Amino acid sequence: MLAGKKILLGVCGSIAAYKSAHLVRLLVKANAEVKVLMTPAATEFITPLTLATLSKQEVLIDFAEDNGRWNNHVELGLWADAMVVAPASANTLAKLASGICDNLLSAVYLSARCPVFFSPAMDLDMWKHGSTQANLERLKSYGNHIIPVGKGELASGLYGEGRMAEPEEITAELEQFFLAAEQERDLEGKKVLITAGPTVEMIDPVRFISNYSTGKMGFALAKEFAKRGAQVTMVKGPTVHQEVLEGVDTLEVTSAEEMYQAATARFGDSDIAVLAAAVADYTPTEQHAQKIKKNGGHMQLELVKTKDILQSLGQKKTKGQILVGFALETENEETNARQKLEKKNLDLVVLNSLNDKGAGFGHDTNKITVIDRKGNAKLFELKSKTAVAHDIVNEIVRISHA
Repeated sequence: MLAGKKILLGVCGSIAAYKSAHLVRLLVKANAEVKVLMTPAATEFITPLTLATLSKQEVLIDFAEDNGRWNNHVELGLWADAMVVAPASANTLAKLASGICDNLLSAVYLSARCPVFFSPAMDLDMWKHGSTQANLERLKSYGNHIIPVGKGELASGLYGEGRMAEPEEITAELEQFFLAAEQERDLEGKKVLITAGPTVEMIDPVRFISNYSTGKMGFALAKEFAKRGAQVTMVKGPTVHQEVLEGVDTLEVTSAEEMYQAATARFGDSDIAVLAAAVADYTPTEQHAQKIKKNGGHMQLELVKTKDILQSLGQKKTKGQILVGFALETENEETNARQKLEKKNLDLVVLNSLNDKGAGFGHDTNKITVIDRKGNAKLFELKSKTAVAHDIVNEIVRISHA
């Protein structure tokens, strides 16, 4: 599974750096292309010449080499299919968790768009220190992979907690990752429609009605579907979150009416539709062309209901199409979610409650319950929205095969 893969190996200042030579040998033997980055401290433990000889590539240590060549950290970050930092010292883990960028390795990490794996190596007290564990948790929350330490028969005695994983273990971890990624192209050829973010209902040129939605959940879903091979169209309202998603056709709208028109026009050609947007329920009956001036102590604003996009698509849904809605509730959560599922002819409803800490608008995390048409309710723990998107897509794949 590593044949043809481009691997960046970052080596830090640790006594375990000697293992990096064996790791390079294994990766090259598996027909991967390996480029080695070393921190200056790492050169005190193993020579760059050793790793250059094994990798058949010049080892990179600094931005500017003695021969005048410039190592472009952005190009390196884009080149790799995976980046592995092994050994990852406590110092480097702390830097990268905090975004400190003071050497080539840290700059490449911050530029990398590929999966990043860390294999920590340090003494037991450093490993168990709360600062180290907090840094590991932070790195995991950014979507990085931490290769466990102290595995197997060597997990006790001299080779206890804090030791770097064996090169064979690291290689196996990479192989398993790429195998799983290949197997997860389970939505190849499917057309997916996603709505994301809030809508904005204008009162006058400077005032509007909206909500706190950031669009993060919709963006995470779009990325997950695209990663799994789907052809994704995302209709998004105005969001602060402006990430450009590779492989996703993004349509920007402002109002609930514009989102309704865009979503209904594309639904008929979709195999799956996931409506994660927080659409305004009401819009002003009149949008004033000029700013409304203050006049008296009160102002009365007349509102009219917007079109219910989810219900409209539920009525249009044909056999074989899957329609998924979200229910953000504050009371009688599951009852209200089940009613929404039936009323709007959904195949799944994703329930999240504002009563759950870390769930709902504005957070990088969410806590959901997924309910299907058979009445089954599956509760998930609080996770990053990236992980939540993975769970939701898994549930969609499950019911599509039922």
